[in-house]
Amino acid sequence: MENNFTMVAKTLFGFEDLLERELRQLGAANLKKGVRSVSFEGDKGFMYKANLALRTAIKILKPIHSFKIKTEQDLYDQIYKMPWEQYMKNAGTLAVSSTLNSNVFTHSQYISLKTKDAIVDRFRDQTGERPNVDLRFPDLKINIHIDRNVCNVSLDTSGESLHKRGYKTATNIAPINEVLAAGLIMLSGWDGQSDFMDPMCGSGTMLVEAAMIACNIPPNLMRKEFAFERWADWDVELFEKIEESLLKKTRDFHHRILGFDKSPSAVAKAIENTKSAHLDEFITIKHEDFFKTQKGGDKHLQMVFNPPYGERLDIDMENFYKNIGDTLKQNYPGTTAWFITSNLEAFKHVGLRPSRKIKLFNAKLESKLVKYDIYEGSKKAKFQD
Repeated sequence: MENNFTMVAKTLFGFEDLLERELRQLGAANLKKGVRSVSFEGDKGFMYKANLALRTAIKILKPIHSFKIKTEQDLYDQIYKMPWEQYMKNAGTLAVSSTLNSNVFTHSQYISLKTKDAIVDRFRDQTGERPNVDLRFPDLKINIHIDRNVCNVSLDTSGESLHKRGYKTATNIAPINEVLAAGLIMLSGWDGQSDFMDPMCGSGTMLVEAAMIACNIPPNLMRKEFAFERWADWDVELFEKIEESLLKKTRDFHHRILGFDKSPSAVAKAIENTKSAHLDEFITIKHEDFFKTQKGGDKHLQMVFNPPYGERLDIDMENFYKNIGDTLKQNYPGTTAWFITSNLEAFKHVGLRPSRKIKLFNAKLESKLVKYDIYEGSKKAKFQD
């Protein structure tokens, strides 16, 4: 326990409870929920595990210092004093990203530049050599977060955003973010104990995330690299041991995952991505127009999808959303259907009463995740059984 340190997992708005639950199930200590984040404690092995296994985390940060500042010179001085040689070699590479919530400090790129200057100057003054900036594959990725007059300095343990799982070889117009897809499926309560369907599957992200949830496969096994692999204390044996222990917890899946799309190119991309993820044995993808389909069999079906919002596709949205409601009502009895939309006007034309609405964001678009319970026969008959 004495080797534990604090970490912060970043997530999307509305996923904080999901992320907290994931961390608790993994065995994190001292959980504290924030806005778009959950802080927790664990050791180096747990840092590896969190990056591999968390479905709703975008990034795992390791805070290393915090101080108060009033001016940019304060920032430079405090950063310069930090023992950066503990974290990287003088001929190494670095990248700095900054997020600001302050009236005094308003230009994140300038703050990143000032931080970089302080680190580089310290190395040059002490060793005569200076690190270089590498924005793509740095040896050390540093995160600066200024909240009013408090500056938090963290090491980015993940590198590229954790939504980049590594399985996606082809994308479609407006592809859904993998972390968003996983979170929507988890919010829907689907646990792999029924059939699952995405009737507008695009490049197949929802289908792959659903299959990984059903089989309890860690989402980031296929990533090419995490930032911590370039750190001085990188322990490849420990990492492989963590990977092995997570893979032992995978489980069998005895239901169906089905995807439709009316675009042949989307279907081809979805098939390619499911094969790339080695999950095509669990997933069936068909070239179908959802509005001309009906449910097969009488088993319960869980549906989660991301219909067009009209942001990038030229569609009569009101009629499109009316067709969603009509198809669900007439052709999909015994189905729980969830979808996310930012088109809150068109959503009114579905013509069904949602049993739940959850506020989320898809990128910067304020959205609603809505749930519809489509009963066998009439709702009244359902409750008289």
